[in-house]
Order: sequence, then structure tokens, then C-alpha cells
Amino acid sequence: MGRCFRNLNFSLGLGLCTVVVCMAAISLFWTPYEPTVMDARHRLEAPSPAHPLGTDQYGRDMLSRVMAGAVNSIIVGLMTVAIGMSAGVLLGLAAAWGHRLVDEAVMRVSDLLFSFPAVLSAILITAILGPSVINAMLAIGIFYIPVFARLARASALTVKELDYIAAARIAGQGEAAIVRRHVLPNILSPLIVQATVQFAVAILAEAGLSYLGLGTQPPHPSWGRMLNEAQTFMELAPWMALFPGLAIAWAVLGFNLLGDGLRDILDPRLR
Repeated sequence: MGRCFRNLNFSLGLGLCTVVVCMAAISLFWTPYEPTVMDARHRLEAPSPAHPLGTDQYGRDMLSRVMAGAVNSIIVGLMTVAIGMSAGVLLGLAAAWGHRLVDEAVMRVSDLLFSFPAVLSAILITAILGPSVINAMLAIGIFYIPVFARLARASALTVKELDYIAAARIAGQGEAAIVRRHVLPNILSPLIVQATVQFAVAILAEAGLSYLGLGTQPPHPSWGRMLNEAQTFMELAPWMALFPGLAIAWAVLGFNLLGDGLRDILDPRLR
């Protein structure tokens, strides 16, 4: 732990991420106002003691909506990384340990998915299935599958040639047991780092889809949706765009720094 906290990127990233997670956790039990309740008497109010971040065009409290939007962003990040990592690691290990035809099939499908930009792929899937946060998570998670598959395959191919794998075979262990007991635990470090980085990308992607109207649907709070609603009132109420934008930047910066710090800590070549 001492080495972890001596790493500046890890310490800063952990601090920023802790703020986001705590804000989301608190919003599950308490917010200054109900995030979805409208109050026309206080619409477009500037930041004040009653509303520290102001109100939007419907009189909804911006602080409450930013706090509730953090829950949505964290759920999207967790689910998309879980989808991409679980399916991607299985495919990557199958490609590294299976027949050459399996390897070629997995890698060519990955190349095909990589040929489409992430946001474009997500827009295509949500346009077909319909706009919703679940479809947005599915779209982002599908794009993450080849990311984790290629990383797991490359790491497994490196581990596959090491002496302790040959020793396990000599000891009579089956291939499935070798992968489960010896390969997977030794390739977790790069996968954890990649998951942290992709978490930040998922937050940004969900905000982009919600901004386009393809992600979280109203009245549920979403940082991207809040930016979309704020663009009409930029001159009249700039705080409507400022605070959701800062929340997105804060969360993405935090998880990126955390990923960089974990890479430095977990990779013995960088110590």
C-alpha cells in the first residue's frame, strides 16, 4: 500500500474516483431535492445557498441531478466492462489455447469490430434496438469484447511458453486446469488496468449517447442528457452545462489516472 500511495497518478486517481463513488452512494439515500421533481417557480435560478449549483429550465435542482447522474454513469461503466471483460477474456483464452482456426476466427471478428469506431457502433446498435440505457450498455459492452479478447490472447500466449506451464503439464494437469489455475491469475494485472481505463471510456461513451438521445431517457438524470438540455440555455444559464461537463471530466480523469497508476504498480518492469 505504501508503494501504491507513493504513486502520484494512483493517489490522484483514487481520490477523484472516491469522490464520484461517494457522491453516487449518497444520492441513493439522500439528495437536497428530488432530482426529477419540477418547480416552475424556481426555473433557471443561478447558484445560491438554496440551490448550490442552480436549477434547470424546469426548476429541478442541478446538484441533485448531478449526484443522481453519477449513479447512472457508474452502473453503465460496471456493466459494460463486465460484458466486455467476461466475454473477451473467454474468447482470448480460447484463441490462445485452441486450434489455429479458432484463433483466426476470433481475431478476424475482432478486426471487423475494430474497423467501426466505438461511438458509431453504439449509435448503430441503439438505433436498431431503440434508445435506452440498457441498449447503450449492451452496445458499449459489445465493442469492448475485442479489446479484452486481444489483450487476453496476447498475455496468454506469453504465459503459455513459460516453464511453470510445462511443469504443470508434466505433473499431469489438464489444459483446462492449467488455464484456470496458472494462466488466468497471471494475466489479471493487464486486464485490471485495461478495465479501469475502459471504465472511463464507458462513462464518456454513455454521456455521448445520452447527449444524442440514444442513452438514458428522461426524466432519469444523465450527465450527457443534461448537456443536451443545456445547449439551448448557454447564454441565459451557463451553469446548466458547466457542472455536468465538470462531472464528466472529473470522472474520466479520475479513472484514467487510476488506470495509469495501476499499470505502474502492477507491471514489475515499471517499478
